[in-house]
Amino acid sequence: MKKVYHLGTCSTCQAILKETALEQKGFTLQDIKTEKITPAQLDEMKALTGSYEALFSRRALKYKALGLKDKVLTEKDYRKYILEEYTFLKRPVVISGKRIFVGSEKKTVEGLVNGEWRVESGKW
Repeated sequence: MKKVYHLGTCSTCQAILKETALEQKGFTLQDIKTEKITPAQLDEMKALTGSYEALFSRRALKYKALGLKDKVLTEKDYRKYILEEYTFLKRPVVISGKRIFVGSEKKTVEGLVNGEWRVESGKW
């Protein structure tokens, strides 16, 4: 499977998609705002990263608004919040077979551009 989970209104996601030309390389794009992530899709991402926490974005505005920064979250909590609110998914998420790319950090994007895919304990 070659899939990209992204947010169509996110300029960072759009810049990464433009730089990597993933759509032209046969990747299917899923805008997570207009097409919700299914529990099966999230569980597949978790299987590749090793944890739901690796997929969870602490940059989401709702993270502070809901007081989550002051709570100790479990894997079950991370899963629940990502499924309830698309903004909690760290994005973009790119899956190619058994390889996964999560987030927009510079070294992660460079790895995607250079084809250096690897996941070690859910972190790049």
